[in-house]
Parts: sequence; C-alpha cells; structure tokens
Amino acid sequence: MTGRDPRRLHPQARAALEAQVRAPLTRDNLAAVRASIRSAVDAEVGPGPQLASVTEVDAGGVPAVLYRPPVLCRPADGTPTLVYAHGGGWVMGSPATHDGLCRHLARASGWSVLSVRYRLAPETPFPGAADDVERATVWAQRTTDQGQRTGGRVAVAGDSAGAHLAAVVARRARDAGRPLAAQVLICPVLDPAMAYPPLDGYGLHRDEMRFFWDAYAPAPLDRTRPDLDPFRADLTALPPAVVITAELDILRDEGERYAAALLAAGVPVTATRYLGVTHDFVRKLAIFDAAHSAVAQIAAALKLLS
Repeated sequence: MTGRDPRRLHPQARAALEAQVRAPLTRDNLAAVRASIRSAVDAEVGPGPQLASVTEVDAGGVPAVLYRPPVLCRPADGTPTLVYAHGGGWVMGSPATHDGLCRHLARASGWSVLSVRYRLAPETPFPGAADDVERATVWAQRTTDQGQRTGGRVAVAGDSAGAHLAAVVARRARDAGRPLAAQVLICPVLDPAMAYPPLDGYGLHRDEMRFFWDAYAPAPLDRTRPDLDPFRADLTALPPAVVITAELDILRDEGERYAAALLAAGVPVTATRYLGVTHDFVRKLAIFDAAHSAVAQIAAALKLLS
C-alpha cells in the first residue's frame, strides 16, 4: 500500500500533507531539496519563544548553537544541557531548520540546548555526523555553566536521522565511561534493513529512506556495525530513553522495536505513539497541536533529571 486513508489522519496532518511541496530527491537536485526544507520553516515550525540567549559556539571544534533558557526556568544548582542532533536524512537540515523546536525545548525544560551543526552527507558520509555530535557532547560534558558544572547532567536528543545519531552517541558515551543522563529519540531512524510498514502514502517514503542510507552509508560499507545498526549493539546500561513515534510513519515500527529492545536490556524507557500524525510531527510546531504535547512530555522527563 502506498495510498492514503484520510480516515486515519488527524485533520492537521491532512492539511500538512496537502500543502506540502516536495522537490525530487536526487543527488543532482539536492541543493533544491535543502532549500525547500529551509523555505518551509516559517510555515511548519514557527519562531519559538524568546530565551535568555541564543549564541553560536565552537563545541569542541564543531559549530553549534547554544540556547539558554530564561533564568526563572533553570534549576537552582546549574543548568544541564541537552545536545540536539537535527533530522533531515543526514543530508539536509541545520540548527536553523530546528530553531523553533530547540527554543521550545529549552523554555519548557529549563535545560540549555546545544544544537549541533554536524557535517552532512553525501559530502561527508559516515562517520562524520556521528563523530561531530559525539565531539559536541564531550564538550558539553566538560563545560561549565555560570561557574557551576552540569554534574554530568548532559543528555542527547534528535529527530529522524538525528535520533539515530543520538542513539549512537549515547552508546559511545557509555562505552567511553562518560554516560549521559538521558536519550530522547523522536521518530528515529534505526534499522538499515529498511523493513517498513506500508505507510509510504503519509509523507516519508521508503525510496527517500533508501536515498538517505545510500548517501550516509554508501556501499560497500558494512551497515551491520553498531554505529549504523544500533540493534546490534549491547544495549545494557544505556541512559533512560524517551522514544516518540508517529502512527503514520514508515519509521514507527523500528522506533518501537528499539524501545522494546532497550526495555528488555533493563533500560528505563518511556515510549509513546502519537495517533493520526506523520513523520517528524514534533518539529512542526506551527501545524500540530501534538507537537506541543510531545515537547511537554520531553520537558517533563528532563525535569525529573534536574
């Protein structure tokens, strides 16, 4: 099935799909595709709330944007940091396309948000993006806030392909003996086998995912290594996870399977499927009421760690 059943769609999702303008996803057309996601930011995401500061930083040699919440929103003993990896199939997106989401996360949680400008594929394939997010995370763990250390309260998050990077970096941090406080995976890409349910008619299509995987991890690269297939990693002792999936998303099942695998490995997991919505709805705060509910859910989970 590649069609669309309007009875399954929330009215906001239906309107978003009807208004969506998609440029053909090919290497020759990649510049136009990247421009199209940038041009849709105002309509899909919106501006986000005002914060104490939003600054460009050098995060251990990786460019990033640091969002600092208002003073009244911060914990009294120093501000923890959420390292954020944007989505976009590893090939597009930037801190600018996720600015509104990062602002909302900082305001709602009281955490600083470090949005990483990682290198994109196919110009920089695997492991470039994962290495960049890892370096920025190490920087966050070593950085002080107003003279107070974060006390290890650094978490990692991402949406779509950015959630894949977040999962990989959470495991790398554990293996390096510098464990993170939490991992937040929004509509995550996780399984290079690409065994998708028949939901191609609701936005993200399996042909697009094939393009993304081929750009980030081109043949003959072994996609069974844990840095590409997190299901093949040892999942024990990973940080608590929040996994958010969308009912009408071809990535839904692999996100929920990963949540179940984490739980089976003894990792505390909160997994939520939002009904009637499509891939990466959480970023589209100007369209989906459910996006604000998901931000509130993530913020509540982070506040428990503050």
